[in-house]
Amino acid sequence: MIRDHVLAGYVDDAGGREALALARSIAEVTGARLTVAVVHSPERAASVVEAQAALAHAAALLEEFPADLVTHESRGASRGLSVLASRTGADLIVIGSPPGGAHGRINLGGTADHLLHAATQAVLLTPQGHTPSGAPERITVAYVRRPQCDEAVTAAASAAARLGVPLRLVTLALDGADEDPLRDDLALAIRTAAESHGMDPGEVQAAVGTGDDVAAAVADLDWSQGDLLVCASSEDAPVHRVFLGETAFKVVRAAPCPVAVLPRGRT
Repeated sequence: MIRDHVLAGYVDDAGGREALALARSIAEVTGARLTVAVVHSPERAASVVEAQAALAHAAALLEEFPADLVTHESRGASRGLSVLASRTGADLIVIGSPPGGAHGRINLGGTADHLLHAATQAVLLTPQGHTPSGAPERITVAYVRRPQCDEAVTAAASAAARLGVPLRLVTLALDGADEDPLRDDLALAIRTAAESHGMDPGEVQAAVGTGDDVAAAVADLDWSQGDLLVCASSEDAPVHRVFLGETAFKVVRAAPCPVAVLPRGRT
């Protein structure tokens, strides 16, 4: 999830700058290689010049932080980023929120929508107006009792151990659902996290968010400035690809922090 190579998809607007800042902070604390890419269309000759200008702005924002700066021609930003990630061996694609969304929330534009249905790498979504505070201060996993969520727990436990931050597992009880089975599921997930990376089970946090709908249940959970939320792909996802179901999309849109979505079958 947060391993060796981060690819930031840059556009010259507020969302692009926020994604770049988040990608840089992750590379800085993990020692990962950073690539910054501007994808441009083959249908307009001027797009090449515009992409080079945008990349120059990104370089200035990085303030000499080491990064590979590339432009890439593609008919779609999402396809271009996926191709680049595969070619360069990136394991995390970071993108921002396009204009028009709520401050502090993720706005899912066309690029995010396509990546969340086809990417073979983890995708990290940046909320509008987000300013990273350095390393994530806690990693939270949105959990339901399914194999792909157990994979996400293992991946998040690895990242938490690497960064030396707490791990939290959360689930949602909607519209008065019985919380006892959900807490039992969380207890099993805590055991998975502990066994996979030698964690003390007592140090893995767990919480149930309650509400009439997904947004209310997510809001019921305690969130801090340094949270990073991890979501698994749907059980309908092809192996090694990202695919979000309806509930997960609602969780992403309601989350007040960056969200990493993992491909199915890759930890």
